[in-house]
Amino acid sequence: MKVIMSGNEAIARGAYEADCKIASGYPGTPSTEVLENFATYEGVYAEWAPNEKVGFEVASGASIGGARSLSAMKHVGLNVAADPLFTMAYEGVNGGFVVVTADDPGMHSSQNEQDNRLYAPHAKIALIEPSDSDECRIFMKEAFKISEDFDTVVLFRSTTRVSHSKGPVELGEKLEVPVKPYVKNISKYAMIPANARKKHYEVEERLERLKDFSNTTFLNKIEMNDTSIGIITSGISYQYAKEVFDDGASYLKIGMSYPLPDKLIKEFSKKVDKLYVIEENEPYLENAIKVMGIDCIGKDIIPICGELNPEIIREAILGKKADSNYITDIVPPSRPPILCAGCPHRGMFYAVSKYKDIIATGDIGCYTLGMMPPLSVTDTVICMGASISSGLGMQKARELSGDKSKVFAFIGDSTFFHSGITGLIDSVYNGIPIVTCILDNRITGMTGHQENPGTGKTLQRKTAPIIDIEGLVLSLGVKKENLKVVDPYDLKATEAAVKEAYESEEPFVIIAKQPCALIKDVIKYRAHMKCKIDPIKCKKCKACLKVGCPALNYKNGIVSIDKDMCNGCEICKQVCKFGAIEKVGEQNE
Repeated sequence: MKVIMSGNEAIARGAYEADCKIASGYPGTPSTEVLENFATYEGVYAEWAPNEKVGFEVASGASIGGARSLSAMKHVGLNVAADPLFTMAYEGVNGGFVVVTADDPGMHSSQNEQDNRLYAPHAKIALIEPSDSDECRIFMKEAFKISEDFDTVVLFRSTTRVSHSKGPVELGEKLEVPVKPYVKNISKYAMIPANARKKHYEVEERLERLKDFSNTTFLNKIEMNDTSIGIITSGISYQYAKEVFDDGASYLKIGMSYPLPDKLIKEFSKKVDKLYVIEENEPYLENAIKVMGIDCIGKDIIPICGELNPEIIREAILGKKADSNYITDIVPPSRPPILCAGCPHRGMFYAVSKYKDIIATGDIGCYTLGMMPPLSVTDTVICMGASISSGLGMQKARELSGDKSKVFAFIGDSTFFHSGITGLIDSVYNGIPIVTCILDNRITGMTGHQENPGTGKTLQRKTAPIIDIEGLVLSLGVKKENLKVVDPYDLKATEAAVKEAYESEEPFVIIAKQPCALIKDVIKYRAHMKCKIDPIKCKKCKACLKVGCPALNYKNGIVSIDKDMCNGCEICKQVCKFGAIEKVGEQNE
């Protein structure tokens, strides 16, 4: 039976058909839907872990325990999981273990454009790259087989276009793979130096066997057509190349990208007149091919930055620009990213924006948008959890310079669970007086409302304990008088908490608690809560516009509120000094 699936849906389906039983990871675009879909299958266990390292380690333990297991994450998430990845590369597996890394060329929703193919030769593990949805399913099943046949972790690399594009997938039968017995074997599973030294030799021997396999597996294939142009490619770049050249070129499509099929590459290169390597981001294939002594053309004409597409490839190799079928003079207006109408983060950022000597270290989440005008609060963004940790360094550096600026670190609830707790411990332990603002909107917002340890539900929708952030903060040693819990829709209370925190000379925490405005139950609850402007009372001072709510408009000298966007949060009402904004409607029961 054929169905239409996205790449992520097909990856999940392939894992299910391979009889993967346990999956753990952390949400992050473009990988999120892998676990969301896997969790819907019968007889599997799937979970959101607090972070990618924990997710990887859960899957590692499941593999050692004998079950086929999966861990999925976006490309920067693998950085978080790199520590156990490199050790598991030495230990190997019992049940098959596949790690999905979803890279994001073009940085549609990421802070960098790293190419995670480079992890495979670094960690010395097998690497597989599908190029469409059906291959995602087929290759995933093969990945589990390779993992067990070669006693290795397998890195399964997708990219945004493969993960999110949809195509026909021919469903297969589910395998029945019993959980293997666990046999105690400390020389294999306990990586003390004496054992690791021996395992390194095994890893090198395994790579030789994997290289032989790479030269014969169906994952790598030659397609001979016109031999004047030869193209070596992988992943989504294969689809782009086929669209440009079709039968006008010959192809070596690489699906197992590490170890590379050296014999196949040499064989193919001899059959074509001119060899091109088409790949996104790093010259991973190109460099390896050139090391083999093979002349090829790659990044000297193919861009290293951003996503590829057929137009870029056509112009780079053939020197032809694409013909536009439809041309318009209309230029769409720019739409800068901004906090949603009624976003609870707005109240906290507005309160902090009044201070001109606050340095705000930001984090990864919706609240990153606190940097955007007119709020313009956030100064730095590095990675998950770094707001608190980097804020500590910022505070010490400014102290040394004589700068008396106060550091406020902003972090969401899910990100705090992910990797913010240790930074707060550092603040308490070393007595560094930054202010940690935990913006608790009761959900993992930016990636699409996934559950986390503070929501009361698991990935598979089972009731779970709600981790008490307030109790956790106190348990880390923050003094009770230095902890304030506020409703960020209450500007007066929020401003008072910010003032107290600003004046404190000790580690201080503010927890802003209000659920995300886009949670379905919240939308239903606030459906009839609106604010409106009395045009007679309005002085056109535009103070309300400084809260940066997209429901507020200023046109032809008139300030108005879009009633379809407004959710009655009343932040603009509290800002107006002339009583020109009033609330109408009540919440639903």
